[in-house]
Amino acid sequence: MFKSMKQLFTSSNKDLRHRIYFTLGALMIFILGISIRVPGTEDVTSNLGFLELLNTMGGGALKNFSIFALGIMPYITASIIMQLLQMDVIPYFSELRKQGATGRRKVNQYTRYVGIAFAFIEGYAFAFSFLGSSSDPIKYLYIATVLTAGTSFLLWLGDQITQKGIGNGTSLIIMAGIVATLPQMFIDAFNGLITFDGTTQAITLGIIKFILFVVIYFAIVIGMIFVQESERRIPIQYVNKSSSTYGNGAQSFMPIKLNTAGVVPVIFASSLISIPAIIAQIMKSESISLLVQKYFTYTTPVGFALYVFFIFIFAFFYTFIQLKPDEFAKNLQENGGYIPGIRPGDDTQDYVSKVLCRLTVLGAVFLVVIAGLPILFSELTSLPTSVSIGGTGILIAVGVALETYKQLESSILTRSYKRGYSRR
Repeated sequence: MFKSMKQLFTSSNKDLRHRIYFTLGALMIFILGISIRVPGTEDVTSNLGFLELLNTMGGGALKNFSIFALGIMPYITASIIMQLLQMDVIPYFSELRKQGATGRRKVNQYTRYVGIAFAFIEGYAFAFSFLGSSSDPIKYLYIATVLTAGTSFLLWLGDQITQKGIGNGTSLIIMAGIVATLPQMFIDAFNGLITFDGTTQAITLGIIKFILFVVIYFAIVIGMIFVQESERRIPIQYVNKSSSTYGNGAQSFMPIKLNTAGVVPVIFASSLISIPAIIAQIMKSESISLLVQKYFTYTTPVGFALYVFFIFIFAFFYTFIQLKPDEFAKNLQENGGYIPGIRPGDDTQDYVSKVLCRLTVLGAVFLVVIAGLPILFSELTSLPTSVSIGGTGILIAVGVALETYKQLESSILTRSYKRGYSRR
């Protein structure tokens, strides 16, 4: 790692450094935009509830009701829906998936159109929810247009980062929003745990608690990195190749990540459990609001149990539509490959399905723990709601940071290899 970073500052990697500077500059524009509030609105003073994840991923933009309040979540939602439509749900999109680069460009175009439409709908709903039904409908339309423009600008900015910077622009914008909230969170934790107007013993105890909080926080981050990098390797052998061909008995592997579904199940579960709350907020019905508060909020036993159940269901659903055991077994057999000790065809499909089931159980448990930690932490402590341990936001930031570092390291190693080859 340190060797790769040292090579980054050599004269031969000057253009790569410029790409990094461009990325940092673009992310600074996003951070500045978080503080620009939509004209004619005020900060959101009410509890965000299920929208806290959206606020975290946007760097607190929703709480400020800034022009970037929606972030790029509408585009993320549209991307997930388009992925589902390509899984043999609609034949047209299934055909696009098989057309290679041309099909991907069309899918990306449709995804943007759907994402912008979602942004306008969500912007109008947020304006209605936070401003109340007594406001002028023209103002709702104005706010929805401003929020949609903010999301569109972020999509354009993400494209510029991807083309002229380093890493995936959309993912880096999400990570920047999450990381932007961390300094204030640690400040709130420090002020909440340490009271300097108390006795010396109380101050010392508060400092110990804060140090313990920081240690636990970073221990959870390290655990996330370990799980994100964990994978099960299924050995694969080909009929026309022996293990000796690779030297030292090496062979091919099919790597399957422990958490194949990523954070998608948590996003799905959060969206699904938030539907009753959205309906109650729009209808302004006291009876429906009481029902939602009793059964459909994370802080109630029933709501938390539903949240966990949805995460498990969506983890299995999304994993099996991403990695289809039947297609894998079919493609492997057509290419003359097999898993040692497993017969091709149905036996291979059953074997891969069992492996996926076991890994998905562990991955789903991991997601439940990460998603449930902030909820339990806020219930068991008296710290402000801005202070939390774990959470889906940090999991996203860790995943994006790992992928960006791998891309950067790969670029440096590729350049070093080309220079070494050209000297021969």
